[in-house]
Amino acid sequence: MKGSITVVGLGSGDESQLTLGALRRLEQADVLYLRTQHHPVTAYLRSSGIAYRSFDDLYEAHDQFHEVYSAIVDRLVQEAAAKPDRQIVYAVPGHPQVAEATVQMLRARAPEEGIELTILGGESFLDQAFLRFGFDPLDGFQLVDATKLDLYRFEPTIHTIFAQVYDNLTASDVKLKLMEWYPDDHPVVVGHALGVAGEEVIRKIPLYELDRIGGYGNLLLVWVPRDDREALRNKSFDRLHEIVAILRSPGGCPWDREQTHTSIRKNLIEETYEVLETIDEDDPDHMREELGDLLLQIMLHAQMEQEVGTFNVYDVIEALNEKLIRRHPHVFGDKSAGDAEEALSNWEAIKKEEKRQSGQDVERMSVLAGVPKDLPGLMKALKLQKKAAKVGFDWDNSRDVWAKLEEELQELREVMDEPGKEEERADELGDLLFVIVNLSRFLKVDPEEALARTNRKFMRRFAYIEEQLRLRGKTFDQTDLEEMEELWQEAKQV
Repeated sequence: MKGSITVVGLGSGDESQLTLGALRRLEQADVLYLRTQHHPVTAYLRSSGIAYRSFDDLYEAHDQFHEVYSAIVDRLVQEAAAKPDRQIVYAVPGHPQVAEATVQMLRARAPEEGIELTILGGESFLDQAFLRFGFDPLDGFQLVDATKLDLYRFEPTIHTIFAQVYDNLTASDVKLKLMEWYPDDHPVVVGHALGVAGEEVIRKIPLYELDRIGGYGNLLLVWVPRDDREALRNKSFDRLHEIVAILRSPGGCPWDREQTHTSIRKNLIEETYEVLETIDEDDPDHMREELGDLLLQIMLHAQMEQEVGTFNVYDVIEALNEKLIRRHPHVFGDKSAGDAEEALSNWEAIKKEEKRQSGQDVERMSVLAGVPKDLPGLMKALKLQKKAAKVGFDWDNSRDVWAKLEEELQELREVMDEPGKEEERADELGDLLFVIVNLSRFLKVDPEEALARTNRKFMRRFAYIEEQLRLRGKTFDQTDLEEMEELWQEAKQV
């Protein structure tokens, strides 16, 4: 071996919390390194004449914590290799295996360098947190690194302790993210130097004060007690999954239990269009509600499959996450995309390769494949035309489209009044609509959106006619087309 390193946990308080084994290693060390001398045990080391060196200078020399930790590990490895016959002790706050990145890095690095690594436990700051805050971790507990807070993994229904609250910027980040869950004045508990006689401070403060209290550092912890209020539970995806499962259970809702994929098929379509309506209305509150209704349809379909053992909603999420990562190599991989067109090109190429790997004969697949058969007519026509245009089956310019439009209009006129030509009229009208969709492509206008705008405009103007007739004390039976046309023209000016 090329030397050895012994890691010792200093505990979270003064020397009274040191284990006997840890104390002996500190006393017997040939070379003693402290990750930081800002710890209650340091005073005891000085008074006992135990020499040490600290790595506090590295905190000043680097801007990022991971750079500091890498530099610490480098020095320790170099020292061990240079002095293989000496007992090198590295002392860290708390327990070496709790919130101590340098120890994890040493565990990975030491075997590669041929260095023997021994780790001695110490009292963790969690021991004092459980004792001084007074909660049982069996009630549910999570430890969060404040510098790496992931809002999506936060669980308010269990106790949470935030460590590594080094400064007010970190505290501010924690505060702002917690405010996504809690009101500004939600009580949180701040503990400083827990278990250290004469230094311990425990305060309950409103959340909005978290970045104003001072005293930040490695001895400061923030405790957010568990909260089982229904309002908080209702913010979680797991609660939604639970509710849908209850509705479909034997003791749930009779209507929900009877539904099948087929019976609620139309609901999925209706809810989608209701979401689209909120987009057109630019109404965020209504959109939030309708997106929830749409999500419910997805949850119900997934729950039905979970009940027969094929998949559940978490499998759906897993497949989607994998697809998003796989199809965005310019974000999650080593490819690049300078603009949206290049990103879309990457997407299509990966999609094609996925089909090939699934056993589909991509070379024999129709260019028009992949367009859902149940899409609304205008939308489907647009997708078909775009696919055909990619292989060159398209007009050169809009003049050609106008000529085709006039041709289709004339063909429709020719069969318009002829008896027995119902099918021909339908065909010619369809051809005319199809050409209009082609024209929309050259105008760079989505035909569905254009028609939706016109529908809304028609409804708004017609509502004006209805209101004006009501104000005049009239019904539609008591008016004529001339009066309605007059009101229509007025509506265009409103």
